[in-house]
Amino acid sequence: MAWGQGARKNILGLLFRAQQQAARGYSSSAFETRLLGTPVPQNDMFHRRFSSQVSSLEHMNLIKQLRERTSAPIKDVKASLVSCNWDIEAAQKDLRKRGVVLAAKKSSRTAVEGLLAIAQDEKRAVVIELNCETDFVARNDVFQYLASSVAKMALSAQGPGQLFLPFDPEYLENMSINLDHPKLSGETTVQSAVTEVAAMVGENVKLRRGFILSTTAHGVVSSYLHTCPQPGLGRIAGLVTLEAEDSSASLDALKAVGSSIAMHVVATKPLFLSKELVSPAAIENEREILRTQAESSGKSQMAMDKMVEGRLRKYFEEVVLMEQKYVLSDSTNIKTVLNDLSKEVGSKVTIGNFFRMQVGEGIERPEAADESEPVPHSA
Repeated sequence: MAWGQGARKNILGLLFRAQQQAARGYSSSAFETRLLGTPVPQNDMFHRRFSSQVSSLEHMNLIKQLRERTSAPIKDVKASLVSCNWDIEAAQKDLRKRGVVLAAKKSSRTAVEGLLAIAQDEKRAVVIELNCETDFVARNDVFQYLASSVAKMALSAQGPGQLFLPFDPEYLENMSINLDHPKLSGETTVQSAVTEVAAMVGENVKLRRGFILSTTAHGVVSSYLHTCPQPGLGRIAGLVTLEAEDSSASLDALKAVGSSIAMHVVATKPLFLSKELVSPAAIENEREILRTQAESSGKSQMAMDKMVEGRLRKYFEEVVLMEQKYVLSDSTNIKTVLNDLSKEVGSKVTIGNFFRMQVGEGIERPEAADESEPVPHSA
């Protein structure tokens, strides 16, 4: 079939116009509609590719906004925005979906860093441990907010009446928690909140354990946190209950001394409350070690026995709280501190319970660190 010169020019003109439209970012369907003469609404006429609509500066602003909303890594923020055609609301939802999957993948990684969070009133204190992989994430505002919120929620939860109660994460995971943070808000479960924070920070985050310490007598629960980024948070915690026999005794002095003894517990790591509570097996084991050391001295049996008993007293001063030198005044011991406090308030004051807790203790680290779990110590 022969083509006239005019027809050939018309076809070449249409092809040229089509190439121009494609170069400008119009879809072929929109161009075909214009060719057919079909009226097109103004807002549907030109289906530009979004990358042509939004400038690089606007891209950067969207990345910044979504990063501020979610705290997610920049590469993940950008990937979600690109996959959602730079729709920030859709990208935020996409990030949350991605985060749940990534958090599940990272849950097997070792998390030995983190924070302890304490919430307390006059009669009870709760301390929880929230772990992450690096100290950098432990300084994250959202991570710290979650730790504090979980501790407060655990304190308000109705629990058993034991004076000292350790609990596993399962005790709290399915409980409802209300969060009010710019990047973490609404009502959800503790486990869901932990998963969402793990998605935000890009690390394995896990609620490891918790403890409740309380007193039913006339007394106080005192606490101390070491390496404290903000009130109620730290890496090492010491808690102690002080109880007065006389129910009319003022508790203000008990609170002040209790805080100092809690700090003492953090510093000295006592294992037992009193000599009477040291097990016979522990004493015999230590005596056997000391006896072996004394035998190498070549002294008489009587002299070696004195050496063993002297070193055993030193052992008690190291591991028994009541026998330890007070960190605020090494000229006295904790037993004397309590005696002086009893005179001040006009009633006998005793230590009911105490314990010390540190982030990551008992977890097998890459360096194979060996630390023990905290153990309750009662009178």
